[in-house]
Amino acid sequence: MLNTLRSIVQDVAGAGSFREQLDLLVHNVRVALGTEVCSIYLMNREQDQLLFAANEGLNKDMIGQISLAVTEGLVGLVAERAEPINLNNATLHPRFHLVPEIGEESFHAFLGVPVIDHRRVLGVLVVQQRERRKFDESEEAFLVTLSAQLATVIGHAEATGDMAQLFAQDSAPALERADAVFRGVGGTPGISMGTAVLVHPPASLEAVTDKVIEDVSTELMVLDRAIESVRDDIRRISEQFAASLPPEELALFDVYLHMLDDNALAGDIKDRVRKGSWAQGALKQVIHEHVRRFEAMEDSYLRERGADVKDLGLRVLAYLQDLRAKKVHFPDDTILVGDEVTPGMLAEVPAEKLRGIVSVRGSVNSHLAILAQSLDIPAIMGAVDFPVANIDNQPLIVDGFYGEVICNPSPQTVEHYQTLMAGERELAEELEELKHFKGVTLDGWRVGLWVNIGLTGVGRSLDRGAEGIGLFRTEIPFMTKERFPSEEEQRTIYREHMEAFEPKPVTMRTLDVGGDKALSYFPIAEENPFLGWRGIRVTLDHPEIFLVQARAMLRANEGLQGDLRIMLPMITSITEVEEAMGLVERAYQEVLEEGANVKQPQIGVMIEVPAAVYQARRLAGMVDFLAVGSNDLTQYMLAVDRNNPRVAELYSDTHPAVLGALREVAKAALAENTQFGICGELAGNPIGAVLLMAMGYQVLSMNETNLPKVKWLIRNIKRSDARRMLARVLRMDTAEEVQTFMHRQLHKAGLGRVLPSHHH
Repeated sequence: MLNTLRSIVQDVAGAGSFREQLDLLVHNVRVALGTEVCSIYLMNREQDQLLFAANEGLNKDMIGQISLAVTEGLVGLVAERAEPINLNNATLHPRFHLVPEIGEESFHAFLGVPVIDHRRVLGVLVVQQRERRKFDESEEAFLVTLSAQLATVIGHAEATGDMAQLFAQDSAPALERADAVFRGVGGTPGISMGTAVLVHPPASLEAVTDKVIEDVSTELMVLDRAIESVRDDIRRISEQFAASLPPEELALFDVYLHMLDDNALAGDIKDRVRKGSWAQGALKQVIHEHVRRFEAMEDSYLRERGADVKDLGLRVLAYLQDLRAKKVHFPDDTILVGDEVTPGMLAEVPAEKLRGIVSVRGSVNSHLAILAQSLDIPAIMGAVDFPVANIDNQPLIVDGFYGEVICNPSPQTVEHYQTLMAGERELAEELEELKHFKGVTLDGWRVGLWVNIGLTGVGRSLDRGAEGIGLFRTEIPFMTKERFPSEEEQRTIYREHMEAFEPKPVTMRTLDVGGDKALSYFPIAEENPFLGWRGIRVTLDHPEIFLVQARAMLRANEGLQGDLRIMLPMITSITEVEEAMGLVERAYQEVLEEGANVKQPQIGVMIEVPAAVYQARRLAGMVDFLAVGSNDLTQYMLAVDRNNPRVAELYSDTHPAVLGALREVAKAALAENTQFGICGELAGNPIGAVLLMAMGYQVLSMNETNLPKVKWLIRNIKRSDARRMLARVLRMDTAEEVQTFMHRQLHKAGLGRVLPSHHH
């Protein structure tokens, strides 16, 4: 059963269009269960109807022509109840509703299973048979399992608009609909408008998308050139090895050449191109079909040939992509779009032309997202249902505040966003004047506004009026190298930042890798990296790395007025702090002995794990400062990986449990009279900033983009009012309640301009 299931799901997922996927699905299920009829009905939400979308065994002419209201028939009942219905004689059921046109009068046995994705019924999968019998448990279980696995395929089709196309035979595909909205996770706040430029990764069949073309003859020519180039390559390799390989091995090269003949692979690919598919898509489908055929064979020798077919496919693909690659043109308002946009792809776009980034895969904390933030370019990560294939040259709006991409925006939408962007610019100009002012509330409460620094942005941070560095991500110099950077290399980079900020304080976080941040030359492979070897755990296990880094930090600060603050990430126990403090002390003594004139650094602990919240008072008594890492703390408190699109919406740093933990840390630090601050997105979010200031956080460290807004807000509010808001918030039960209340309060106080303006 499992193998059958797996091959059906693979077949369906690998098929070309959504229509082909559905047809393949009903065919395979009918064969697997040996029934006479298999159909799939899809839910048309706008009309509350189920469309007869694919079928084998009934009247095929009616596919797409007939819809049932959700209230009629057994199919409607399955959708309404969202559970399977299995009957031995459907005609006797009170909800039985005959649709004579489909020709189903003689079928008695009925089994219908709902297809559900994210709590919504997307359709119903039905099998029927003439004889009066009940489908047995294993058949029902098979269909339930299958429909659960297909939910993502159908959910994807719903999101990209392929499903809507089936409902309205004449309707436009997703991208031609005005204002089609796709969701991801906002990587960098801000809004940008521009033209999509699709970037391709190095040849990979999986990444090839399906595309329809008009000009068949050009496409065939491109394909011929690619195949000819691969033939030349094979002939050349064959000649090179002619002397050294036995004849039966050499014969393999001839097999390769024959596979590329017109009556083999090449012919099949050309047939698909003639039907209107672009060469790369046709190649992918044909290679997949052949590979599947080989892999299903009993004979192990033949099974291995599947790999040869794949290899040939990749060779042809590489040429196809090369023939196209040279033509990438970047318009002045480029929005870079790709299945997985990488920092390397960013580098190819002239900086002044890049306006935004949309990546189907990838996360908010990925290297790319950190880069986008430091370049201040709106980015959206994890836009899983985004139809990359046909997006080239389309107009797009990227809304980094809400993590949405809008394709083909209507004139009204464009105008609306232009107004928002103008508002943002106007606000930015006004905030510009604040840069020399301090963060002091109307009633005189002082808050330090510091910045988190990644790759760049020293100058820009100072322009925005930053009063210190609250988080210097030291892993960045480690990420940009092919090996661990030497002490001197590290010292130079650190020194640059310290000099720029002199005499302001600089907080260096010790190397924080693991989790979703890996170094290419120090790979950590784990089943569950977030609960694995990361942060301080790695550097305590490698004291040599820790000591070199501590020495570099100390020496970088030589002769400067500004305080050097060393911050330890991912602390879960008192012992770790004692060990780390011991190592810093050792590095300090070594550097002194070498004759450097350096002062004792301050040492602080990052509170990122619930364990540290519960030991906050004890930790506060040991160190010079505490810094909450609200992003990780939220992730560990709620057990949510916010880079996973399935649960990203459960990630909320204003969740009452998270706010409660932040309050506990503040109380612990105040009781020990230890300085405490926060570096995390919550600090740079206007609502978060007000609540944290009310709790007594002395330092808010954030992305420099957010600093002016937060400063303006702090300078225009009384701490006493903020504390009243906090008192109300701490009694609330959900994050939504907190957000709604705070939005209302800030708008009422005339402070709404710094909240991201919603578009709906």
